[in-house]
Amino acid sequence: MAGPAAPGARWKRHIVRQLRQRDRAQKALFLDLVPAYNRLLEKAELLDKFSEKLQPEPNDVTPATHQGPWEKDSGPDSDQVPSLATLRVKWQKKEERLQLVCGEMAYQVVEKTAALGALELKLQERQSRLAALEVRVAQLREARAQQAGQVAELQARNAEQRLAYEALRANTRLQEATLRGLQEQAGDLLERLVQRKARAAAERNLRNERRERAKQAQVSQELKKAARRTVSISESPSTLGSGIREEAETPALAAEPESLEREACEKWKRPFRSASATSLTLSRCVDVVKGLLDFKKRRGHSIGGASEQRYQSIPVCVVARLPTRAQDVLAAHLSEVSAVCFGPSSSLVATGGADRLIHLWNIVGGRLKANQTLEGAGGSITSVDFDPSGAQLLAATYNRAAQLWKVGEAQSKETLSGHKDKVTAAKFKLTRHQAVTGSRDRTVKEWDLGRAYCSRTINVLSYCNDVVCGDHIIISGHNDQKIRFWDSRGPHCTQVIPVQGRVTSLSLSHDQLHLLSCSRDDTLKVIDLRVSNIRQVFRADGFKCGSDWTKAVFSPDRSYALAGSWDGALYIWNVDTGKLESSLRGPHCAAVNAVAWCYSGSSVVSVDQGRKVVLWH
Repeated sequence: MAGPAAPGARWKRHIVRQLRQRDRAQKALFLDLVPAYNRLLEKAELLDKFSEKLQPEPNDVTPATHQGPWEKDSGPDSDQVPSLATLRVKWQKKEERLQLVCGEMAYQVVEKTAALGALELKLQERQSRLAALEVRVAQLREARAQQAGQVAELQARNAEQRLAYEALRANTRLQEATLRGLQEQAGDLLERLVQRKARAAAERNLRNERRERAKQAQVSQELKKAARRTVSISESPSTLGSGIREEAETPALAAEPESLEREACEKWKRPFRSASATSLTLSRCVDVVKGLLDFKKRRGHSIGGASEQRYQSIPVCVVARLPTRAQDVLAAHLSEVSAVCFGPSSSLVATGGADRLIHLWNIVGGRLKANQTLEGAGGSITSVDFDPSGAQLLAATYNRAAQLWKVGEAQSKETLSGHKDKVTAAKFKLTRHQAVTGSRDRTVKEWDLGRAYCSRTINVLSYCNDVVCGDHIIISGHNDQKIRFWDSRGPHCTQVIPVQGRVTSLSLSHDQLHLLSCSRDDTLKVIDLRVSNIRQVFRADGFKCGSDWTKAVFSPDRSYALAGSWDGALYIWNVDTGKLESSLRGPHCAAVNAVAWCYSGSSVVSVDQGRKVVLWH
C-alpha cells in the first residue's frame, strides 16, 4: 500500500508548492501598490480635514468685491500670504488630481483583480490538467511495467527461438551438403545413363550394320553363284522341269533359300520363248537395292545419322484478318498464364502456366471450349509448341526439363532431362523426331525424340530466353542482348546480331526469310535473314515489354507483327509500312505474357499474368 500512496502524496505536495509560489509571485506585484494606495487615502483624508479647517465661516468671510480701499495698504506682508480663496482653489486642484490618481489606481486595481481572476481560472485549468496528466503518467508507468515484463518474456522466447534457429541452420547446412552430394550423384548417374544410352544406341547401330553387311554378303554370294550357273531351257515343260530339278540338286543351288526357288519357278512357268538365268539375278538385285535403301532410311534415326523424314507442309493463309474485338474471355488457369500456341488445324489451342497444367481448347462458334488437360509437368510451364502434324505437344518447364505429350493422352510421354537450370524454350524441328530446347544454364540442346536422347549440346555465354528452328538453322535469343545463329550441321555459331535490350522472344516467318524479335527496350525488330540486317524497328506510345518472357509473333502471312504490353493492351504493326495498325484494349487487366495467331489468320489468342485467356476475332 505504500507504493501507490507515495506518488499521490508527491503530487499533492507539488500542487501546494506551486500554489505558494503563485501567491508569492502575485503578492509581490501588489506589495508596492497597496501601501501607495493606502498613503493616498490617508493624504486624501488629511486634505479633507485641512480643507474643512481652512474653510471660513460665512460671517467671517468678506468677499473680495467689498474690499475697501484701505485693505490695499494693509501692510508689507500682504503679498507674501496667499488668500484663502487661492489656497482653496489650489487645494481643490490637488484634490482633483488626487481623485484622478485614485480613480486610475482603482481602475488598475480592478483590472489587476480581473487579470488575477483569469489567472486563477487558468491555474485551476492547469491544475486539473496536471491532475489528469499525473493520473495518465501513473497509468503509463503501470503499462510500462507491464510492457517491460512482456519484453523480458519476449527476449527470453527470442533467445530460445534463436537457439532453435541456430540448430535448424546447422541442420539445414548438413542437409544442403547432403542434397548437393545427392545432386552430384544424380548428375553422375544421369551422365552415366546418357552415356549408357549412347553406347547402347551405338552398339545397336553396329549390330544392325553387321546384320545388314552379313545379309549383303550372303546376297552377293547368291548372286555370284547364280551368275556362274548355266541353265539349259528346252521347248517342253518336262525338259524345263527336269533341267531345273537337276540344277536344284547341285550343291551350289542347295544353299539358296526356298523362297528364291519358288520365285524362280513362278517366273519360269510364265509363257515365253526363251530366257536365261539373268532374269533371276535382276529381280534379286532389285530386292537388294530396296533393302539397302530401307537400311539407310532406318539409320536416319540413329545418333550419327541425319533424319531425312520431314513433316508435311502446313497450309498458310494468303491474307490474315486483323482482330478487332474480344470474342471470349476465360479465367483458365489457377495462376499466371505464360504460354499459348495454336495447332496446325487452327481450331486447337494449348495454354500453359505457373499451375503446372496445360489446357487444350477447341474453338467452336467463336468460343473456347475445354478439350483436355495435360498433367505431369514438374514445374511452371514457360513454353508450349505443337509439332507440324499436330499429334504431339512439347512444353518447357522450370523443372530443368522439357516434356513431351501425345495429343489425346493426359500423361506425359517423354521427359527430356539434362539441363541444369530452368528450361525457357522448347520447339520442334521441321524434321521428324527432333526438337531443340534453350535454358538459363547457358546451353541450347538438340534432342532425338525417338530415343529421348540429347544428340548435341551448344554452350552459350548468356541465358537463352527463346529459340526457333529453320531447315538447317537454329536461332536463339539471349539475355546479353544478342541473337545467335547455329548451323544444325556444324558445331559453331555462324552469326551474331546484337540488339538493344534483352531478347524475350523470337518468331520466324513461314517462308524463313524474316525473323521477329521482342526485347526489353520496348521494341520489336524485323530481321531480314537474306542480308542478316535489321529491316524495321517497331515502337509505340504506351507499349512496354512486361517481362523477360513476353512473346511476340508474326501473322501467318507475315503482314503484321503482334505483341502484348504491360498494361494489358495488344499492339499490331504493319510490317510493310512500319506503322502501328491498331491497339486492342479491354479484357486484360494485367501484363500480357504471350500471343498466338492461328495458321488460318482468322483468330488470335492472348494470355496474361492475371490467369485470363482471351480469344480475339
